[in-house]
Amino acid sequence: MRIFAFEFFSGGGLIDQPLPATLAREGDLMLGTLVRELASIDGVQVVASRDPRLSPMAGCETLLPSPGEGAEELFARGVAMADAVWPTAPEGGRRLERLVAAVAAAGRTLLACTPEAVHLAASKLATSRTLAALGIPVVPTFGPVDAIPSLPGSWVVKPDDGAGCDGIERLDGFAEAERRLRSAGHLVAQPWVEGEPWSLSLLCAGGQARLLACNRQRLTWRTGRLQLDAIAVNVRPPADQRVHRLGAEVAAAIEGLWGYVGVDFLLRPDGPLVLEVNPRLTTSYCGLPAALGRNVAETVLELRRSRALPAPTPWSAKVVELAIEPEYAA
Repeated sequence: MRIFAFEFFSGGGLIDQPLPATLAREGDLMLGTLVRELASIDGVQVVASRDPRLSPMAGCETLLPSPGEGAEELFARGVAMADAVWPTAPEGGRRLERLVAAVAAAGRTLLACTPEAVHLAASKLATSRTLAALGIPVVPTFGPVDAIPSLPGSWVVKPDDGAGCDGIERLDGFAEAERRLRSAGHLVAQPWVEGEPWSLSLLCAGGQARLLACNRQRLTWRTGRLQLDAIAVNVRPPADQRVHRLGAEVAAAIEGLWGYVGVDFLLRPDGPLVLEVNPRLTTSYCGLPAALGRNVAETVLELRRSRALPAPTPWSAKVVELAIEPEYAA
């Protein structure tokens, strides 16, 4: 089987634009982990596209853009030469949705969530409303036409389709948040909620989920921006049983979540509150092979073959610390 592993920033998604070094490095971190895992599987050949400003990716065939070839054409060429495609991209601007839709339209095996699931999860507002309607606890989220409640304290305004800490602004009160929200149609507002930032790494299929790992995030405000500084991958899951149920509840709520999925949440004394669902690889994935002592990509391929989630496994006690470059969060 030939698998096209595509990561947006390092793989040519910004061929005609400036390439931020930080995003390219973090993209390479995810892509490098994925390529190493896939390349170690018998019968799998890996091809990965590359931005020509970067060095070739070790361990796989490298696909470079032809003269005059744009990002979409490069991706389409990679899809055409593969049996299966594993795309990773930010949700903003419908980037990931367009990629998974292109794979489905080309008749190739998609090693990712469905276009419909990506479309829903890409919107923080739609995700919040979908989960809340089913009784899943979420951080209250308001769109441009919603009435903003006069709750005390700070508020957060962020892009509806942003990834992680992208574009987050912390404002002094609900009135200021409402003014900022009304100034652009692509934003959402949330009351600032105190809590420990965590994430789940899940394996999803058929409306069900298996917990791969719980990950503790370290966030700080720096020069007016919220930054993800580090992730402790595979921390012992909190004793709160609501955390243990959270992955299964999210998978049942959003049809089409498949393969690796991340869920960001705040852990509070009264339970977890979901912040967002990431229908793609996340940075935490990079620490999973070492933390779990298993090939996560191979588990995903087996899921495609068997169409059944693996049996739950005992928690591995190894924790892997990932340091995150400044100005990046995913």
